[in-house]
Amino acid sequence: MQIDPAQHSTAENYKLLTNLVVPRPIAWVSTINDSDVINLAPFSFFNAVCSDPLYVIVSIGNNEAGELKDTGKNIRATGEFVVNLVTEELFDAMNISAAEFPATASELEAVHLQAAPSQRVKPPRVAQAQVSLECKLFSAQPLGTYTLFIGEVVMFHVADQLLGSRLHINNFAPIGRMGSPSVYSRTTDRFDIPRISYKQWLENPN
Repeated sequence: MQIDPAQHSTAENYKLLTNLVVPRPIAWVSTINDSDVINLAPFSFFNAVCSDPLYVIVSIGNNEAGELKDTGKNIRATGEFVVNLVTEELFDAMNISAAEFPATASELEAVHLQAAPSQRVKPPRVAQAQVSLECKLFSAQPLGTYTLFIGEVVMFHVADQLLGSRLHINNFAPIGRMGSPSVYSRTTDRFDIPRISYKQWLENPN
């Protein structure tokens, strides 16, 4: 079946896109506003896009009033943010933080988690997160009703038990977003198959 997005509503197209481009990692973004209130909110339009420099992207939509959400406003104002990765024990807190809290309220306090100091940016990270990425804003680009933020990773925070030799990461299992409105996946079921070279394929193309 072919589905022409021009024949469907924005909500229908959102449902299709977010249920087909899966799984998506979740950026649990901590920022800080000009009153030093810590904002914490999850976004699944997120990924790594470059390793030299180290760039990640987070796409943040407007709220129901048509204004950029608090996270986006804070990133624009300060040029800094932290991406915390969500593992299963943090799911309930992440889910609560997705609610539309007012800018004067801190989701971090509401979910009874602790802030831990960052090294290169002002916004704190989530102390209970196994992995956090400190980011400085590289650019912000309007995309329809969203804004695409590109951040340069300036510091990694990785729990000691995850780090193996030669920076190998062991047993890290963040959850993924599988679809709208509320479908998620675990990342504990994995397989490892080495890539082959073109020469190897020529020797055995079948």
